[in-house]
Amino acid sequence: MGEVELAALLCAFLAGSAEEQRHYFDVAGMKRYVRVDCETDRHVIELGLDGSPSARDSVHQALFAQHLTGKQPVVILIDRDGHEGRFEFEMRHVTKAAGVLYLRCSQGAIQRWAATSGLRQGMPGADDLPGPGAVAASCDLQALRRARGARS
Repeated sequence: MGEVELAALLCAFLAGSAEEQRHYFDVAGMKRYVRVDCETDRHVIELGLDGSPSARDSVHQALFAQHLTGKQPVVILIDRDGHEGRFEFEMRHVTKAAGVLYLRCSQGAIQRWAATSGLRQGMPGADDLPGPGAVAASCDLQALRRARGARS
């Protein structure tokens, strides 16, 4: 499963979110755009895959999306091997220095959470985020819920 598919699953956990949103800007008289992996009313979320130097681009993309939207930048790194590797280590420190919310989720936890969504009876229009409990160790996204609720 690739980054686009995982972004779609993660985005589906967030009520009222939209994936692959375009934001336009002008440069030298030309209209350009960037795509945000997942966007909520409060966050611009970029995903990266562990073990890939291109994951570093997620910080840049999240910060530029913040510039265009005014929303809080978030980077979620997808852990596919079960340990914090080089790029996850770098990301943890760089995002902190840049003021970007950093979260880490295992690919398996995302897939399991999505596969069992029909078994949960949440409130209509509410987030369905993995959080406290067994899933929290490998994919705790509660920081997104707290941040959303705190600004309401």
